[in-house]
Amino acid sequence: MTRHCILQGAPVDCGKARRGCLMGPDAYRTAGLAEALRDLGHEVSDIGNLAPRPFTPRPHPKLQHLEETIAWTEALADATEQTLTRGMPITLGGDHALAAGTVLGSMRHAEAAGKPLFLLWLDAHSDFHTTESTDSGNLHGTPVGYVTGRDGFAGWPALPAPLPGDRIAMIGLRSVDPAERAALSETQIQRVDMREIDENGIARPMAAFLKRVADAGGHLHVSLDVDFLDPAYAPAVGTTVPGGATVREAHLVMEMLHDSGLMTALDLVELNPFLDERGRTAQLMVDLAASALGRNVFDRPTQAY
Repeated sequence: MTRHCILQGAPVDCGKARRGCLMGPDAYRTAGLAEALRDLGHEVSDIGNLAPRPFTPRPHPKLQHLEETIAWTEALADATEQTLTRGMPITLGGDHALAAGTVLGSMRHAEAAGKPLFLLWLDAHSDFHTTESTDSGNLHGTPVGYVTGRDGFAGWPALPAPLPGDRIAMIGLRSVDPAERAALSETQIQRVDMREIDENGIARPMAAFLKRVADAGGHLHVSLDVDFLDPAYAPAVGTTVPGGATVREAHLVMEMLHDSGLMTALDLVELNPFLDERGRTAQLMVDLAASALGRNVFDRPTQAY
């Protein structure tokens, strides 16, 4: 299936204290994302880097860059909603705080189309905190809390309706704070940690989730964090957690997404080129995006680093 892939850069670097993710969008471009997708027969447009809405920063006793994060959420929600009317947005991040905006844009678009939205969260972390429960004050740990309608987001853009837990799958979990764990236990969110993947493989939970999306005729927003992968393969992330997905497991997830034909939006987040090794993480993320859009095992080029 040929797609119109619309690349939108989101140099969001306000979701945490450690800087560097603002360089992510250009790293994906340098690693040849547009060329890889065109080689697969897709139409590709690059609309450049977006910018946050105007904002006035204010000191906060705990939260990092609250006003800037809200401003990015507003801008990315509007841009993603608009982009979805023309094709499939691929958002080049930027830290994971950006997903508050991109998922909101997908929620609005799905509501206008009369379709349920589903969310696949590929991440070591659940990012289910609220502005009140976070100990670090890093707002890249809150986007799923926000889109599911948890308390603590006064002043953020209104949701069409909270995203129901039974439409969310988190795969690759291995670092979940106690407050998040307690809150998640009260939801219907599908939670797949690395132990389950080790015991049963990654294909079974992926297939179960994709079947739910297909049976509901839903749209599917995929948010892929670099730290879904084991840092041995993908070192360019400031939140490294050992024991993540292998390259083989990650490609299988992406190939299953392509086979399903269900993905309507894709985030590529938390790439910090300052921490990379000769671009290997950026290249791997590009390769995964290509797998999600039709490159199969026989087509993968040999990489030299």
